[in-house]
Amino acid sequence: MDGSADEGLDGLARTYVQLGLRLGRVVPGLVDAHLGDAAAAERADDGPSPAPEDLRREAVALRRRLVEHPGPRADYLDAQLAACEVVAGRAAGERFAFVDEVRGCLGVDVAPGPEDRYRAAHDALAALLGVPLRRLPAAMTAFRDADRVPPEALRDATAAVLAGLREATAATVGLPSGEAVDLEVVAGAPWAGFTRRVGPRRSVMQVAVDAGHRWTHLPLLAAHEAYPGHHTEAARTEGTVRPERTLLLARTPQSLVAEGAAELGLEAVVGTGWGRWAADRLVGIAGAPRPERAALGEAVEAASEPLTSVRQDAALLLHGSSAVDREERARAHLRRWLLVDDDRADRMLEFLGHPRWRIHTTTYVEGARLVRRWLAARPAGTPAGSRFARLLDESWTPEMLHRDLRPTGDGERYPRHVRDTPMSPSV
Repeated sequence: MDGSADEGLDGLARTYVQLGLRLGRVVPGLVDAHLGDAAAAERADDGPSPAPEDLRREAVALRRRLVEHPGPRADYLDAQLAACEVVAGRAAGERFAFVDEVRGCLGVDVAPGPEDRYRAAHDALAALLGVPLRRLPAAMTAFRDADRVPPEALRDATAAVLAGLREATAATVGLPSGEAVDLEVVAGAPWAGFTRRVGPRRSVMQVAVDAGHRWTHLPLLAAHEAYPGHHTEAARTEGTVRPERTLLLARTPQSLVAEGAAELGLEAVVGTGWGRWAADRLVGIAGAPRPERAALGEAVEAASEPLTSVRQDAALLLHGSSAVDREERARAHLRRWLLVDDDRADRMLEFLGHPRWRIHTTTYVEGARLVRRWLAARPAGTPAGSRFARLLDESWTPEMLHRDLRPTGDGERYPRHVRDTPMSPSV
């Protein structure tokens, strides 16, 4: 691509950033972070709140202009703008079938997971816990109860794991100078953890005290939210010269890749044996597990991995049906396959039913599935940390990761993001 074409793309990218920021004014929670010039955000905030119908038309027009700039940057912008079309359309009152909203926003197709895989996972869990299959629900309840972090220990335990992960991330992926994460314990949130940017290379990680955290889950959560997950991505991205990289939008293909990377963060910087690794950092904190118990927790997490799709199944049951008992069906599905009680299932349903988060579970499920394949396909001799750093530093969509896994033939062009796949409004 010649220099003039690249300069033209920079202009289109800046227009995309403005559109995304303005769309964030009418769709709360859409903008995860803006890492660019503060003046750009101030311009987007000027004047009356924009009409979502106008923003949708602007996204359509901007996508048409991208056709003149073939290449990866334009493909990335096209995918992001396709998501903005759907988000703006929903804000304007358009209705989309759940699977169409997922496809249009995140660039992936979703379907119920295979129950044979769930049964195999249950068999593996029963073997790990040393119980017959019929006793697995009770055994999992007992395991989780014994694994629970006392609320009074949550802050110290999370801080200890964060410190260890920061050191591991610096050694394997790399951290910019001046970055830092502050920790807050909050109550009443529909999520377990959440990270928000509060300044240059600075974030606050919030942990919900009423989420029923487990010792096994803490390193996974801290890796996802901070090191090498969302905080690390934002801190490394600051100062980028490409305008489109300065805007992190939820409900977009970029967010699916980011969530998938965050889900795999612990594997990337610590790897196998992370259970005992975490136990070593929790020594001295009341109630912390012994190394052998922590190793069992890691094994249980690995055996449970095929069950991650169950949450997406529940979203499909909840939003993809008009049946009056769809919520009960979703609850029963969660209870059966995730082996949880009604209280835990109801907390999951609260998240799945929240207007802001209803498609977000797919970013975890499909994002982790795709990113795991991509990380595993790294060339021989490539360290996991450097491969992971590419996810944080480059512009990726699900289509682009698939393309990297399955190269096209000479002259063959990978199709742009659902450009010729119209959305199907539900009635």
